[in-house]
Amino acid sequence: MTSPAGKQVKQSRDPNTANFLKAVSFERPDWVPAVIDIKLSAWLRHGAALEEIVLAHPVMFSNYRPGDFRRAVSRPRFAPGTRRDGWGIVWDNIEAGLGSIPREAEAPLRDWKDLADYRPPSPDLDSSGGRRDWKALAGSLAARTGRGGLACTTVPHGFIYMWLYYLRGFTNLMLDLGSEEPRLEKLLELVVAHNLELVEKMVGVGTEMIYFGDDLGQQKSLAISPAAWRRWLKPAYRRVLRPCRAAGVLVYFHSDGRIVDIIGDLVETGVDILNPQFRANTLEGLRPFRGRVCLSLDLDRQLFPFAEPARLESHVREAVRVLNRPEGGLLLHAEIAHDVPLANIEALCRALENYAGPWHS
Repeated sequence: MTSPAGKQVKQSRDPNTANFLKAVSFERPDWVPAVIDIKLSAWLRHGAALEEIVLAHPVMFSNYRPGDFRRAVSRPRFAPGTRRDGWGIVWDNIEAGLGSIPREAEAPLRDWKDLADYRPPSPDLDSSGGRRDWKALAGSLAARTGRGGLACTTVPHGFIYMWLYYLRGFTNLMLDLGSEEPRLEKLLELVVAHNLELVEKMVGVGTEMIYFGDDLGQQKSLAISPAAWRRWLKPAYRRVLRPCRAAGVLVYFHSDGRIVDIIGDLVETGVDILNPQFRANTLEGLRPFRGRVCLSLDLDRQLFPFAEPARLESHVREAVRVLNRPEGGLLLHAEIAHDVPLANIEALCRALENYAGPWHS
């Protein structure tokens, strides 16, 4: 594993960040780092009742202050309506707080004849079209490390594989991959070059960890064969992640769906921290990768809305029992959406306090 943690731990870090880095680097953390990620849709659904739970668990939500949820601002991708981004992708959202989906029938490169004159947006523009202020970002990251935290940045979700079908349309992309369409090489190069420049700029302003997300899996398998993934996408991932490895920047990678067939490949491309989903990959499917990559286990979001609270406690306990090691290498992540009852949110807070601990200071 390529990890900057040894360099970082020598700096003055707050206890949560120091413990997080120990877990990521297999340096015997004092507890299993955990985070509860409450989505905007949950705040919109539950409001003040959810805030009561958050305020009752200051260990898990140490940065939260009364009324913070009322000041939450929805990013464009979570706002209802239709929008066209700088890539020409048309996004639809039917409910505030939920993610948008691309309109396949209007994919900007659904016809190959449009590729010759197509130009992607500059990496200096964010997803809403605003200009990125790299100098301000560098100052913000430096301030974060000065307070003992970790300087983190995020590449837009879906950065390679999903972006290809955002541009071509999902059906077209599946046909392209199955037929080994030669023009796909040019499109892939266009997407990779954009992301490579973006990553290089993030590394250049002092980031210590970059979040990447690309939903490669479905419920029971990859969306494409492992062989096709290795043929088309593995080299692209390796190129985009190479600046991180060279600079000792941690790579945190999320994917929805079943990805156990290519976890070894993801590690080879430079992934340090992998965020796989519990149900699609199973504890037994993930067990062989203990010690090979830090697993930031995405606890079972498909269980949270329906389980009795006691079942959630046993769910967290079993995940720790199977995947944790004294050396570290395990993080726990619980994503809370609008469909999770308040009693279950409370149960998850208690379980994670009992079996793990916060990894965001």
